[in-house]
Amino acid sequence: MYLTRHHTPQGARWALDGALLRTMPHNREFGLDFLMDLRQSTISEILGALPKGESIGESLPLLPPLEPLQEVWASGVTYLRSRVAREAESEARDVYAKVYAAVRPELFLKSIGWRVVGHTMPIRIRADSRWNVPEPELVLVINRHKEIIGYCAGNDVSSRDIEGANPLYLPQAKIYNQSCALGPGILLAGADELRDLPIEVEILRPSVAPYPERLTPASVFHGETRVSQMKRSLEELVDYLCKELDFPQGVFLMTGTGIVPPESFSMQSGDTVKITVGALTIENSVAER
Repeated sequence: MYLTRHHTPQGARWALDGALLRTMPHNREFGLDFLMDLRQSTISEILGALPKGESIGESLPLLPPLEPLQEVWASGVTYLRSRVAREAESEARDVYAKVYAAVRPELFLKSIGWRVVGHTMPIRIRADSRWNVPEPELVLVINRHKEIIGYCAGNDVSSRDIEGANPLYLPQAKIYNQSCALGPGILLAGADELRDLPIEVEILRPSVAPYPERLTPASVFHGETRVSQMKRSLEELVDYLCKELDFPQGVFLMTGTGIVPPESFSMQSGDTVKITVGALTIENSVAER
């Protein structure tokens, strides 16, 4: 089952498998508060019984697949490639080696829902940074009962030079307007279905070839990995996130990146970042500074 959130003349509405969800019992609109209260064992049965309205086709623009006050958290240094890259960029290299090997994972608040962008919406790079990269990630959808109920594709946009100057600058490197992209929707799935999903990123940049008067995109970076390359299990990350935190509206958890462009690469305004996680692809352009 696949949930998407759309802009309609009546406001934001959710759709299930391409059809708008109608008003539920007690005149409630379907929302993530309802979804996040469902148990993983019964979610398909309950959603399948909800009344559906008109088919949306491609007529209604997509919105990010979460609501304004929901939280997005993130995990750091969960892949060996990420640890190596962080050590190379940082003046405090041993910090990343220690967190990679530690029992406790790195977890941080990435975004609140109203700051998140969705499929085809622009992402941003900081004006005070010279080295900016996408971080393609599997994003877990976790209900209020602390169960994994689905996933979406995510981009944890990061300023590597800011974080590299001092690990305490991580919030400035990662948390700012339009630095978190999620989408295009939520594919319902349990943890066992997510353990070996492929993750891929491609970055396209306008070029002048073959005709000076016509811009055509050229691929300037491509990378791929699999969730199975992650050092930590999905359940381990969820368990640590929820040890001393409750999420009455559920929570989205970015699980870290295993793809890091070379040090010579930085995103530019006008780039298009295409991220595929399993069956889901999110694409975003990089806005002008």
